[in-house]
Amino acid sequence: MKPLILALDTTHAFGSLALCRDGELLEEVTIHAPDGFAHVLYRHLGELLERCGVTVKDVDCFAAASGPGSFTGVRIGLACIKGLAEAEGKPAVAVSNLQALSLYGAAPLRAAVLDARRGEVYGAVYDCAGALVVPESVGPLPKWLESLPEGPLDFVTGDVDLLLAGTRFEQARVAQAPQAIAGAIARLTLQAYRTGHATDPAALDANYVRRSDAELFWRE
Repeated sequence: MKPLILALDTTHAFGSLALCRDGELLEEVTIHAPDGFAHVLYRHLGELLERCGVTVKDVDCFAAASGPGSFTGVRIGLACIKGLAEAEGKPAVAVSNLQALSLYGAAPLRAAVLDARRGEVYGAVYDCAGALVVPESVGPLPKWLESLPEGPLDFVTGDVDLLLAGTRFEQARVAQAPQAIAGAIARLTLQAYRTGHATDPAALDANYVRRSDAELFWRE
């Protein structure tokens, strides 16, 4: 069987959708939605499925970026995937944005970093297979850099101007991830699906990293 994966990312102003069959990317679409994805996501999703000649019923596993990112965007993406997967009785996977970014590195270890605002970054280190090496955290860039392991390391970022001059990483390679990361999410989801780690969609949860902000948001 060649599993069909539907993946989406709605965690930033530039989101994306992707369809992947057995590791082959059928199509990836970038969606610019500065006003939010709630009113445009399902239209783009329907158009993608139609262009690829498949239906929701053909999808074997669903996936969404789980953050860190926009709290509202994270919830919209997860709600969409949960709803589709539950309706079709299929498994689903929530993928960290940082883990997805790591796939765009080339070194054995990849430090993925995103803007957390307030003068802080979200960061984590993964190996070439996407396995977590240094846990995800949030904090000032200099402090995060101090926590990173020795040895060759690629930095992968989507939205941070990394200032590495004067640090032990000033000669490190910095890769810029594309705005569309749904294809990377689909690749990681295929691994999870094949190894039995795709789960009941009801069990999917957001990956805010800065949990206290999420709790404050819900109280507003």
